[in-house]
Amino acid sequence: MLYRLLALNIDGTLLRSNGRLQHSTKDAIEFVQKKDVYITLVTNRHFQSAKKVAKALKIDSHLITHGGAFIGNRLDEPLYVKRISEEKTFNIVQVLEYFNCNIRIIHERFSIGNRKKISSNLVSKMLLNSSDPLFYPIQFVESLADALIDEPVAAPKIDVYFDTKEELKEAEKTILDSFYDVDVIKVHDGKIEIVPKGISKLNGLQVLGNHLGIKLDEMVAIGDGLDDLDMIQQAGLGVAMGNAPFEVKRAADWITRSNDEQGVSYMVKEHFRKQYPIKFLNKIKNR
Repeated sequence: MLYRLLALNIDGTLLRSNGRLQHSTKDAIEFVQKKDVYITLVTNRHFQSAKKVAKALKIDSHLITHGGAFIGNRLDEPLYVKRISEEKTFNIVQVLEYFNCNIRIIHERFSIGNRKKISSNLVSKMLLNSSDPLFYPIQFVESLADALIDEPVAAPKIDVYFDTKEELKEAEKTILDSFYDVDVIKVHDGKIEIVPKGISKLNGLQVLGNHLGIKLDEMVAIGDGLDDLDMIQQAGLGVAMGNAPFEVKRAADWITRSNDEQGVSYMVKEHFRKQYPIKFLNKIKNR
């Protein structure tokens, strides 16, 4: 099978546990680019943060960000964007503020969240992964609902962090029972993401594939999280990282090494070394 697109998750896949890129990963990306394969990043990060990683890897293509809600190569000219309306964002935040959770509205230009303290260190880890606050302002307020009354926001994505699995489950059920036009994606036991109905990493790949004329079965998707599961199942070649949970590994066609053991570079070079450059194959076909 000839694969024409490589889709890579960022955190837990491209990046090591310390948040850094390995030189071997950069080399692997360059290796695949020489095969004329389209490379995209598929991530829950906001666009500007993903663009920073793409720049480090010398990837200049459309990126699937905000969990699939914002796709593009430039901030001002997205290929695709879908948002939760201002009114719906406000109503969701009102409901969430009854729970003990940290709420973050992730807009492509800024982030705003409540100052609710939870014992989990997930939020602090997330902030460390954010891009430069000079270019992506991050604001915290006492009451997010009150802030939205003064300055409404149509959110591409809302991130919510919890201390306990029980509270997460209760909040997830409440949101799904109350709002029919959003989806709730469980990232792990301490975090959910609320997105417009139908938004997912898989949907983002389908949108980009339609734009490029590339089918799902011509794609390789590499990820490590529960939110990567659908795209790993549906891609032509689905790859799970060695650090992925069992459910993700079970759905994959290929399991590579972990993100701290050069998993991406190992898989990419092992597989794509067998594939001729696409332009070369097209020349032969046209003779």
